[in-house]
Amino acid sequence: MTVLTTPAGIATSAADTLRRRPGADLAGSAFRWLLIGATVFATGFLAVLLGVMIVDGWDVLAGNLGYFLTHGFSQRSATDAGVWQGIIGSLQVALVTGVFAIPIGIATAIYLVEYAEGSRFARLVELNIRNLAGVPSIVYGLLGLAVFVKTLSGFTQGKTVIAGGMTLAAMVLPIVVITSVEALKAVPSSLREAAYGVGATKWEVLSRQVLPAAMSTILTGTVLSLARALGEAAPLILVGAATGFISFGDANVAETFTGPYTALPVLIFNFAQQPGSDWGTNAAAASVVILVLVLMVNGVAIYLRNRFEKQW
Repeated sequence: MTVLTTPAGIATSAADTLRRRPGADLAGSAFRWLLIGATVFATGFLAVLLGVMIVDGWDVLAGNLGYFLTHGFSQRSATDAGVWQGIIGSLQVALVTGVFAIPIGIATAIYLVEYAEGSRFARLVELNIRNLAGVPSIVYGLLGLAVFVKTLSGFTQGKTVIAGGMTLAAMVLPIVVITSVEALKAVPSSLREAAYGVGATKWEVLSRQVLPAAMSTILTGTVLSLARALGEAAPLILVGAATGFISFGDANVAETFTGPYTALPVLIFNFAQQPGSDWGTNAAAASVVILVLVLMVNGVAIYLRNRFEKQW
């Protein structure tokens, strides 16, 4: 019989002995099945939700989808209403959100991990950022109304896409910072030490080693934060997203960022408020549209993660 003397061999032998012992890991097995049950419940709940939305909105999705996607909101009747302006508004708001939230969030994470690591100031900032991640979205709407709509009206032009995007940027900024911090901390210290060992500067280590290694996780977190922003309605309503008909007139693309706007979640809210089952069908169909849009954004996040992921 071969005697295992290495640490790995001893651990393997002990694990085999434990698995052969009757009832040795009942707690582990019970916990495993508990996790499986929770996963099945969550997946089933989402499947039921999606099924209900598809069934309720089937008349629009099956018979009038092209018109529904290419026309704007109309108060004349439910059959004349569409979500085109909501789709454009959501994409514009997401663009502004990304422009403000992603650079600031990643820069903050780099400073906390690479330059202020272990300091009392860094710990205090991280604690407050994690607390801000749990603040209800309606509070950020009030912040946006007070700061971005009124105080900074000279820059945002009041109730515009810029104000809405900056409000959502403030809302998702803690998420971007947290995911970026965790991504940077996950980079092995040996990678930094090896780079310093061959004479690399702080900037060379950061730009050529640490950031490329953490990029997949950072990009995944930032894209998923934008997906969350796409589904928010309450902050946008508070900062002036239109809940009725809007007209862009002869405005070009740039001018639409400083004019009236709406977004898909706001249109869904408006559809659900209207009396009659036809408007409810529109709300369900618009919910499916925004769900598909969010799934597309999540698909981008998965692609970026697989594209830039590194194995250690």
